[in-house]
Amino acid sequence: MLKELNPLLHSELRLAIMSILLNAEKADFTYLLETCHATSGNLSIQLSKLQKANYICIQKEFVGKRPQTMCFITEQGKLAFEQYVENLKSYINL
Repeated sequence: MLKELNPLLHSELRLAIMSILLNAEKADFTYLLETCHATSGNLSIQLSKLQKANYICIQKEFVGKRPQTMCFITEQGKLAFEQYVENLKSYINL
């Protein structure tokens, strides 16, 4: 039986962001931008969607005189990602 895939995580960019954060637990905006090959605007929108779902936490601060945006995966985000992977397995193991 095929299980429903979380539409929020099924987006390529959001899936990439969550994969990175699951492994690293935190990453700054610039790292995500370079690693995901996204535009600043698109990355910002996708981060906002993940934050609104409480899958990630975004912390903004200054390092010296430069702003830095750090992203962290939440426990809810980890659980949602793990469930997504489990549901995806139902498609692989037909």
